[in-house]
Amino acid sequence: MYAEFMKTIFETDRILVREWNPSADAEPAFTIYGDPEVMHFIRPAAESVEAVRQKLEERLTVYQQLKNGTGFWPIVDKSANEIVGAVLLRQLPDNDDNLTEDYEVGWHLKRSAWGKGYATEAGRLALEYGFQTLKLPIIYAVVKPENLASIRVTQRLGMQPIGRVNQYY
Repeated sequence: MYAEFMKTIFETDRILVREWNPSADAEPAFTIYGDPEVMHFIRPAAESVEAVRQKLEERLTVYQQLKNGTGFWPIVDKSANEIVGAVLLRQLPDNDDNLTEDYEVGWHLKRSAWGKGYATEAGRLALEYGFQTLKLPIIYAVVKPENLASIRVTQRLGMQPIGRVNQYY
């Protein structure tokens, strides 16, 4: 399978978090980013596999240019060799899309992967990577108050609510 050829970012016994391969990963990524229910709290759903492929290529280019260790990576269930979601660790934009000195952890999962612990597992890996490898002093999770599932993930990760903000996005 193609997963073995992509650089591994981090992994556990159950999941592998690796680089995207836009050509090979566009279709499984579309099951995430093309689903309006998955995208409800994020942005409008992608309209095609090709649109997702282009977005993956754009995001890869951005992170390669930043050269700061941050990124946006697929979460692969190792037993099925299947992309079940994505995890990100990135600099937050301000309201004008300029990057701030603040960093965010986040996750997106396809519907069939909801409630199975993937977000918590990948989020914990991303936080450890951010704190231990990148030496970041603080990492935020920007979650809409009505997104109760993501709020529960942040709680399982030991993150503390600091209230509503309007400075990002």
